[in-house]
Amino acid sequence: MIGIIDYGMGNLRSVQKALQAVDHSGSQITILHTADQISEADRLVLPGVGAFADGMKHLREGGWIEPIKAFIQTGKPFLGICLGMQLLFDRSEEIPEGVGASAANGLGIVGGEVLAFEGDQFGPGKLKIPHMGWNTLDPVGSPPLLEGLNKQPSVYFVHGYYCQPTDKSIVTSWTDYGQPFCSSLHQRNVWASQFHPEKSQTVGLQMLRNFASCPH
Repeated sequence: MIGIIDYGMGNLRSVQKALQAVDHSGSQITILHTADQISEADRLVLPGVGAFADGMKHLREGGWIEPIKAFIQTGKPFLGICLGMQLLFDRSEEIPEGVGASAANGLGIVGGEVLAFEGDQFGPGKLKIPHMGWNTLDPVGSPPLLEGLNKQPSVYFVHGYYCQPTDKSIVTSWTDYGQPFCSSLHQRNVWASQFHPEKSQTVGLQMLRNFASCPH
């Protein structure tokens, strides 16, 4: 069973439909509504749209954090998408005013930070924030999740912050938006993409097909 975590922050049905379109193994593609369902999954997806602090708040309140960490410890394949990628990191700069510093803390599964796009290249008449729309990937090596794609595939992004892993060797693709940023990563059994594969047409479907069939 491929489980998709419903913590109130994701376009779950889009991810579910995309996985159903590519997985021909007979696996159930199930939206998980409670954290105790994670133990039934063979593969797990953490999607997400929205703000970092809200995402962590929903994970805490739903009791998802420890079951997610326990699942990753099993070595089974795990995929974080967009906000779901950012939540894997230690900390984020995206915290609302008037809240404590602890609101910046992520799951701590991937070492590094989530940073804001900043600099003279952004602003009126320049690059807009959030980074929204199609952009290209520059893959590093031959990552299994990007197997079967052309050399610089185009994928769909919607984000105002980007991930900066401490260990650059886990980066599986870079994308340029005023500066190079990590657009996908692979750390042991954890895969993550800043872009939305479920919105990336043929390229995204191939990535999800690779995830659904990767060994564990």
